[in-house]
Amino acid sequence: MHIEKNTFSLIEIPKIIDEKGRGNLSVIEKDGVPFDIKRVYYLYDVPSDAYRGGHAHKEQLELLIALSGSFEVVLDNGFEKKKVMLNKPNIGLLIPTGVWRELENFSSGSVCLVLASDVFNENDYIRNYSDFKLFVGA
Repeated sequence: MHIEKNTFSLIEIPKIIDEKGRGNLSVIEKDGVPFDIKRVYYLYDVPSDAYRGGHAHKEQLELLIALSGSFEVVLDNGFEKKKVMLNKPNIGLLIPTGVWRELENFSSGSVCLVLASDVFNENDYIRNYSDFKLFVGA
């Protein structure tokens, strides 16, 4: 799958519904994510008035999934902002390079799973919004 710079997309994760009513199962396999997963982490116990993120990546791709509860992701490509609500564990938000993200409005008990295309590398982060605007040419 080709990923355009500065765009995002929602990815449906296969959901297997148990016919006996024992709950659902979702599976993430190599073909379901458009990059090799090199790092997995999750956010939890985030107060509802706090926010996370506040950065962009130069090279790393990320897929965010609300495993439990809900939260909003504010996406900014330097020219326009969009807000996406994540509240289903079978929907992932693919964030490509060059997109500033902020996560906010966490519901009680929410868990955000992040699948990343690379290991942690501080040099890949753009943590200053003015530097981000320069990076994307805005």
